[in-house]
Amino acid sequence: MTQIQRKMDITKNIVLIAHDNRKEDLLEWVLYNKGTLSKHRLSATGTTGRLVQERAQLPVHRFISGPLGGDQQIGAKIVDDGIDFMVFFWDPLTAQPHDPDVKALLRIAVLYNIPMACNRSSADFLISSPLMEKEYNRQLIDYGSRLAAKQ
Repeated sequence: MTQIQRKMDITKNIVLIAHDNRKEDLLEWVLYNKGTLSKHRLSATGTTGRLVQERAQLPVHRFISGPLGGDQQIGAKIVDDGIDFMVFFWDPLTAQPHDPDVKALLRIAVLYNIPMACNRSSADFLISSPLMEKEYNRQLIDYGSRLAAKQ
């Protein structure tokens, strides 16, 4: 299968997302990792981004709220190589009105081989990786060629 490489710079484009019941958890994580996060470009969905800006005093590009299309905006940014790393503290116990959008976002992140943390433990492991301070070449499967070969 054909592989494609996508370069991540030393300064990563990190997106922060949290469902309502997980926003405080994400904010605690952001405050704990403020020094590391301040070296990277941050973006977030609407309310999460506002809270990170207010509480952590970090610059954050804000997409619209997830249920209003923010998840889809982020998915498009992943496709365009504008997101390198996703921290998404989702709530496994509460059905979301935009669950199909959440599933689509997770699918795109996997398809484009984006490092993704969905809880504090995985976020801690990823943010502390030595790869966070280096350039990195993500390996992508060339699904376009694979699909074309089937036709």
